[in-house]
Amino acid sequence: MLTLSNLTKTFSKGTAHSHKALDGLNLKVNDGDFITVVGSNGAGKSTMFNAICGDFFLDRGHIKLGDKDITYLPGHKRSRVIGRLFQDPLRGTAANMTIEENLALAYTSGRIGPFHFPLNKKNRDLFRERLSSFGMGLEDRMTVKVGTLSGGQRQALALLMTTIVVPDVLLLDEHTAALDPVSAETVMRLTNDIVRENKLTTLMITHNLESALHVGNRTIMMDSGKIILDIAGKEREGMTQEDIMQHYKNANIMLADRMLLTR
Repeated sequence: MLTLSNLTKTFSKGTAHSHKALDGLNLKVNDGDFITVVGSNGAGKSTMFNAICGDFFLDRGHIKLGDKDITYLPGHKRSRVIGRLFQDPLRGTAANMTIEENLALAYTSGRIGPFHFPLNKKNRDLFRERLSSFGMGLEDRMTVKVGTLSGGQRQALALLMTTIVVPDVLLLDEHTAALDPVSAETVMRLTNDIVRENKLTTLMITHNLESALHVGNRTIMMDSGKIILDIAGKEREGMTQEDIMQHYKNANIMLADRMLLTR
């Protein structure tokens, strides 16, 4: 279980640019939850992810993963148990390294040191097996440099790198938003398969209201650094995109254009 308690963070405190990005945010994520996260720009979605990953110190609040308080655990140590995939396909991979080198680095990092990643037959066979399940032909291109791949292929590879050692929590930060529709659909299918197969506890930020209601088992809506809606079960099953939009209107929240366009 991931527990966020009273997370509060103000950036540029005491200046004219002071901004409260998290405002007493509380959230309990049960083991195996797949939560979609929606909210307008500036609602605090990515800031919540940054807090979970340890990118900054909180002003107040605590983060627990299982029974362990990780509030002050350095980010590089959290990365061993928290996987994160970003919107930019270039961000999660090393362009000048081959596919198998990228996977080896992800597979062994934190085990025997970041600069020692043996490419033995056992590891290569594992990588080839995992890649072949993607149906993208990447298993036959393992010695190709990642910089030659398309955005969709790189994001699929980054997804595998993030989950090849199963994390305790997987954070997906609009990980299909920068892809063309076909690639986005492929990466989303792979995501669902991996999450389901490994019973991964997952949070996914999305501006696509349809995905928000049909992916995973739970949806939360954020605004001004708080969670203003948390739905699951029968209530979520009966909710439509129009219902979600009505919640925005009731809260006087301005919808981003791309949220309207991805209905």
